Parts: sequence; structure tokens; C-alpha cells
Amino acid sequence: MAKKVTLPLDLATLRSLRAGDEVLLSGSVITGRDAAHKRLLALVEEGKPLPVELDSQVIYYVGPAPARPGAAAGPAGPTSSYRMDPYTPALMKHGLMGMIGKGRIGPLTLEAMKAHPAVYFGAVGGSAVLISKSIRKVELVAYPELGPEAIYRFDIEDFPAVVAVDAQGRSLFEEGPKLYRQTGV
Repeated sequence: MAKKVTLPLDLATLRSLRAGDEVLLSGSVITGRDAAHKRLLALVEEGKPLPVELDSQVIYYVGPAPARPGAAAGPAGPTSSYRMDPYTPALMKHGLMGMIGKGRIGPLTLEAMKAHPAVYFGAVGGSAVLISKSIRKVELVAYPELGPEAIYRFDIEDFPAVVAVDAQGRSLFEEGPKLYRQTGV
């Protein structure tokens, strides 16, 4: 049974999540990929204000496709998370509490998650159309010139994901294979 998680996150919810938990995320997330992350990091390094509040936020690594008429969003599948590793630790220092993407995250991000409690939600690659059905509203927040790589705010309902890395540093990428070997399947 999937756990219902309301976003933005609070510390109690964050700490209750465990690697391997299936979740249905509802609430508000911001989006961003490489180009937006690069701009955010530049602002952080210059000590300038960010165009989006990061405190308690979850960022979805996605570049959504255009929506069909009558739909809130087009296909919106996750992108590879490791590409945001050079930027994510600095954003966590500014209050970012979660990320949604696909694949592994790097050691610097894992260490930053321990210092600044955060959770990494894994979404299934190749499920862009299914995921778009969870998106209720899309609002452009910053960097419109980046097109699909701009920062958007998505209002989501029952967005399917799994806790890939929890705030205690447990990783499904490490624990999953161990369990598989133990069961002998």
C-alpha cells in the first residue's frame, strides 16, 4: 500500500519515509533541469535572491512536453538525477528537502542529504504520459526563455514514486540488491 505524502514536505514526514516506500505525492513541486539549476547555483554563489522559494520544497527533474488541448501538462517523465549533482547540495543548504528523478544520485548529493535532511524520490523512466495524468496545474515560475527547462510549479495529485534514498541515507540502490541476493530469487 502506497503512503500518501503531502507536499511541500515537513520534517516529521521527511523523517518517516524509508528507502523502498511506495508513495503517492500530492501538493506542489517545482521543476528544473540542468540549465535552471546552473542559473540557481549562480544566484546562490552571488548571494542574490532566488526566483523560487526552496524552503521545504521538492524539485522534479523534468522538462515537460507541451500539453494537448484540455490537459494541464504534456508528457512529463523524469530525467537522470546525477546530472543535477553539481548543483543540488547548494540548493539543499537553502532549504530544498526533496528531489524527484530517475537513476542514482552521486556521493556529494548523498552526503549533503545527511547534513541537510532530504529525500530522493525515484520516478519510473518511460512513464511520461502516466505521470502527466497526476499533474493538475502548471505555472511558469522563472526563466521562460529556457522553454521546457524553465522552472515551473506543478500542482500534483497521487504522483507515483518510490523513496529511493531516505533522509537517513539508506539507498534502495544499495539495499535492494542485498535483499535480492538474500532471497535467492
